[in-house]
Amino acid sequence: MKIIVDAMGGDNAPEEIVKGAINAAEEFNTEIILVGKGEKILRVLDKMGRKDLPSGVEIANASQVVEMEDDPTTVTRVKSYSSMTVGLKMLHDGNGDAMVSAGSTGALLSGATLIVKRIKGIRRAALAPIVPSAKGGFLLVDCGANAGCTPEYLLQFGYMGHFYMENLVGRTKPKVGLLNIGTEETKGTDLQKATWALLRDAGEKGKINFVGNVEARGAMLGDCDVLVTDGFSGNILLKGIEGVGLLAMDELKKMFLKNMKTKLAAAAIKDELKSFKKRFDSSEIGGTMLLGISKPVIKAHGSSNAYAIRSAIRQAMEVVNSNVCGAIADNIDSMKISSTER
Repeated sequence: MKIIVDAMGGDNAPEEIVKGAINAAEEFNTEIILVGKGEKILRVLDKMGRKDLPSGVEIANASQVVEMEDDPTTVTRVKSYSSMTVGLKMLHDGNGDAMVSAGSTGALLSGATLIVKRIKGIRRAALAPIVPSAKGGFLLVDCGANAGCTPEYLLQFGYMGHFYMENLVGRTKPKVGLLNIGTEETKGTDLQKATWALLRDAGEKGKINFVGNVEARGAMLGDCDVLVTDGFSGNILLKGIEGVGLLAMDELKKMFLKNMKTKLAAAAIKDELKSFKKRFDSSEIGGTMLLGISKPVIKAHGSSNAYAIRSAIRQAMEVVNSNVCGAIADNIDSMKISSTER
């Protein structure tokens, strides 16, 4: 297996990206293509005390870098020699099995759509992270790629989430829910009501396991395995969850450092605290798959360190092995709706 890595994308590029990629290559015994400015990549290797590239790791030179301020809609054309653009072209041409980038989310989504292309029949690609919950986590589709959505987009998000959780995570008949302000079918705007009807029909036909409307708190308590929503609402939900997680960790730290008694208590449950923190650590998962793109593209967090990149590469390998893209493509006819349902 060969994973393409955008060595120049992200806040900590290229140092942390290169280190993480090399660690992944050696730990997972996979081939890596580091795309970026060759001299800077080699400089990182020198700082690591390595004279040569490890076996299975190669460099594909790219003279430009996509910056955060670049226009996402035009950057792949304006910067055709950027590490992100070159990497996406390599993936499209079959020179790798998947791609990982910590660069601009908008540019990566736009570039993947224009260069690698969406799966034929998929109307919009979606960002789909795994969010921790009381029952092991749920897939949030979409978390920011599509602020404005139609019922058909959301129906396809439900199907794609179903195949992701079933093929990659291994959950049989994953429960698909629609994010709403209440569980009753009459809740929400026209978008939620129309989407509810489409998802209900898909559930009645046995295509997916639709469990109805799900409130945000219900999703956190494990009411669904896939939570379908538009990117605007999904992004607000995700940022809210991240904020609560940071607040909880900060309050726990204050509580356990308050006095000698609480410090002793913290020492007694040290392993449990580490496990709790690990559950909410995004670097353990590594990245977010762009669901709907014809080949696996993983968006790592912009502030990714070496460990997070290593995890993102592991995730990319798992996506390739699970053939999520193939499962979506093979079932595209199930996701189509008639003109009268639009």
